[in-house]
Amino acid sequence: MTDHDEAAAVRPLTLAWVSRHLEVGERIVRTETLHGGITAEMRRLTVGMRDGGTRDLVLRTFADVEHAEDWLNREAGALTLLKGTGVPAPGLVAVDPTAAYCEYPSLLMTHLAGRTVLDDEGLETRVPLLARQLVAIHAVRPAERPREYVALTTADTVVTPDGADAEAWAAAIDVIRKPAPPYEGRFLHRDFHPGNVLFDVAPARPAGARITGVVDWAATSWGPVDLDVAHCSTNLALLHGPAWGPRFAEAYEEAGGVPAATANERLYWRVRDGLAFSEEVRLVSQAWREAGRTELTTRVVEQRLDACVTALMDAPG
Repeated sequence: MTDHDEAAAVRPLTLAWVSRHLEVGERIVRTETLHGGITAEMRRLTVGMRDGGTRDLVLRTFADVEHAEDWLNREAGALTLLKGTGVPAPGLVAVDPTAAYCEYPSLLMTHLAGRTVLDDEGLETRVPLLARQLVAIHAVRPAERPREYVALTTADTVVTPDGADAEAWAAAIDVIRKPAPPYEGRFLHRDFHPGNVLFDVAPARPAGARITGVVDWAATSWGPVDLDVAHCSTNLALLHGPAWGPRFAEAYEEAGGVPAATANERLYWRVRDGLAFSEEVRLVSQAWREAGRTELTTRVVEQRLDACVTALMDAPG
C-alpha cells in the first residue's frame, strides 16, 4: 500500500484476504474511511490495475458487533439476488461472515459512483426519485424470500423525549401494543433512507438529480411495504422537517407504490417507525453531524421527532 490515511488502514489478515480476491497483478494503492454509518466500519479501497489504471472496492467490517454473521449473510444474499434486476446495488466480490480469514466479519463489494446528499437544497427534486426507487425495490420478486422482518421496538422500550407531548406519545405507544395489521409481504430494503442512497453529483447536473446506487442491504427482509415507506418518511422528517414525512408517503403512491389500504393500518407502521427512532436519536444525529449537518443536535432531532409523533396522532383517521 503506497498511500493511505492511518485511520483507514486495513488490518493485516483482512488485507491478505482482500488481496486474494484481486486480479493477478493488482494491488491496493490507497484506503479511505467512509463516514456516515453507525454499526459498520466502511473503507474505500483503490486498486491499482495492471494497465496502470485504478478501480475502487468497498470493504464493510463489523468489529465486535452482535448479529454480524446474520447481517453479512443477508447482505451477500441480497447483492447476489439484485444482480441484473435494474436496482443499482453494489456487486458482491467476497464475504467472510464468520471471520474465518479476517480479524472481524467482513464483506467486499464493488464501489458505486455518486454520493449521499443530505442537504435541504434540491430536496423537492430528490423525494420523487427516492419514492420511485423504493417502488422498484418492492417490485423485486426473489426466488427465495429473505427473513421475515423483525420489529425491534416494543411499547416498553420507547424513550419519550424530554419535554415531548406526553399525551400524544402515550397514545402512540398504545398503537404499537396492538397486533400488527395483516399485510401482503414484499421484498424490503428495511433501512432505505437518504443516507443509503447515492446521487449523481456531476458538475453539469444539479446535485441529486439522478440516483446512482442504493447501499447497505444488511437488513433485507420480507414484510409490508409500509415499513420501508415509514422508515424513509421518518428520516426525511428528522433531516429536513416534519412536513417531509407525509410528503414522501404521497410521493410513493404517486410513483405507483401500494401501501396498506386503510389510514389506521398505515398509521400503525408510521408510528412504529417513529417510536423506533426514539431509542437511537443520539446515534443517528451524531452520524448526520459527521456527514455535515452540524446543526442537527440530539435536541433538534428529538424536537422534530416529537413533532412527527404528535402530528401522526393528531391526523384525522
